[in-house]
Amino acid sequence: MARSDLIGKRVAVLDKGWVELQDLMGDDNAIVAAARTSFLGESKGPEKDKKLLFYLMRHRHTTPFEMVEFKFRVRAPVVTWWQWVRHRTFSFNAQSGRYTPFDEDDFYLVEADAWRRQSPSNKQASEGLLSPEEGARFSEALQRHYEEGYRLYRAALDAGVAREQARLFLAGFGVYYTWVAKIDAHNLMHFLKLRMAPDAQYEIRVYAQAIYEHFFKPALPWTAEAFEQFVLRGEE
Repeated sequence: MARSDLIGKRVAVLDKGWVELQDLMGDDNAIVAAARTSFLGESKGPEKDKKLLFYLMRHRHTTPFEMVEFKFRVRAPVVTWWQWVRHRTFSFNAQSGRYTPFDEDDFYLVEADAWRRQSPSNKQASEGLLSPEEGARFSEALQRHYEEGYRLYRAALDAGVAREQARLFLAGFGVYYTWVAKIDAHNLMHFLKLRMAPDAQYEIRVYAQAIYEHFFKPALPWTAEAFEQFVLRGEE
């Protein structure tokens, strides 16, 4: 896909979130060119260039993949960002609740059929779902919780309380924030491998899947093919 078709593209995620590609530097050819720089070589045509890229991926020669960079603008709830920022190879800049007031619908609402049960054997995981009837009860309660917190938040702002304090009334883990996140292709693949895995928390897995399917694969088709073969499937 042409670079011009990807820059500015936005993909919806969760109930109110999205991922948007703000900028992209490089492509599969840039990776190959970086590898050939070691011995001052140039392109040898698509077939040999792709073969070299696959060799790099298979043998974990990772530095040429660092020559490509993605910059995303992402809207996600704090429950997602809490995990995302653990990947310190990203460069981040975030919306601030000290400067920008929140809107009434800036909260992640779990659908009635999407409430997960705690795994009995893994403290970090969920396993199975509540019934839609049980889930509806919690969705309604969560909506009331958000509404009451936002009511108090607005009351504090209207009374002249500073934004940095008024935001304490908001439901912390559910509020949506918008961030800019920049990363090179090598470290992005590490993020994708971990966060697209079946045992990754759903609220970050859907963002990783959106990035991979809508931006990474179209921008780097050779790299994505090699990544799936040698990293995701573990072939030799």
